[in-house]
Amino acid sequence: MRVKVHGITIECITGNIAAQRDMDAVVNAANAWLRPGGGVAGAIHHAAGPGLERECQPLAPIEPGQAVLTGAHNLPNRFVIHCLGPVYGHDEPASRLLAACYRNALTRAEEAGAYSVAFPALSTGAFGYPVEEAARIALETVIAATPRLDAVGHVRFVLHTEGDLETHTRILGELAA
Repeated sequence: MRVKVHGITIECITGNIAAQRDMDAVVNAANAWLRPGGGVAGAIHHAAGPGLERECQPLAPIEPGQAVLTGAHNLPNRFVIHCLGPVYGHDEPASRLLAACYRNALTRAEEAGAYSVAFPALSTGAFGYPVEEAARIALETVIAATPRLDAVGHVRFVLHTEGDLETHTRILGELAA
């Protein structure tokens, strides 16, 4: 699904976040120490190569809700924006921290002059955030930010499963109607 809100394209697809060749920036679902791990962080670090971890080290640790920007190294993008999402049921207020991730990532993209940004479903994997709730927070936050975006003109949500895609697409349809 693809919609335009305040001139900004917002779309939802399934795919590999580390293979978004047409995006200026990809967002990493990072851990506090910005190290390779499992899931999205593992895929991004593996594809980017060891230079990414070296560039990340002086920027760590980060707190839930924060976002930092690095180069993309061996990825087909210009930038990686690393966000630490909240651990559901532990980092509170979880909804505000998750929204801050999306706002701060868009701020980093704006500062870097990135036109296009690809997000995973932050905090929904190992951090346990329920997909339905996380998708609503993510999409509401991105839509609310659209009037203030100058550089960013395209936001893509790259989802891991068809179920995640269906949830995001349904919520995007409701919010953009």
